[in-house]
Amino acid sequence: MPGRKPLLKLRMRLMLGDEIALGPGKADLLEGIAETGSIAAAGRALDMSYKRAWMLVETMNRCFRNPLVKAGRGGRQGGGAILTVQGRKVLDAYRRMEKQADKAVAAEMRTLQRMLRDISGKQ
Repeated sequence: MPGRKPLLKLRMRLMLGDEIALGPGKADLLEGIAETGSIAAAGRALDMSYKRAWMLVETMNRCFRNPLVKAGRGGRQGGGAILTVQGRKVLDAYRRMEKQADKAVAAEMRTLQRMLRDISGKQ
């Protein structure tokens, strides 16, 4: 199985009550905002509407003690958006947690993967 793409993926969500404060999609959105300086552009890159991207940012900003994203007003010049210091710290911590979790469960994931049926269509 060398070179075979893993079929299983561990997904982590940080919950605050019933809300998802941070998960894989929101972390990807934060990365996109950091790279593009734009909520709209980050959302487009993830195939989500501007409204959906804004709703996710608002949820994250509401769930944490300090906002993760600071957005400027739109208009002719365009508003732009940046990760706050807390936003960068939260994203970095989440990515470290993902790596640590993947490493911690790697052996069990391989065990489970070997038990899955082949869905590639190849015999």
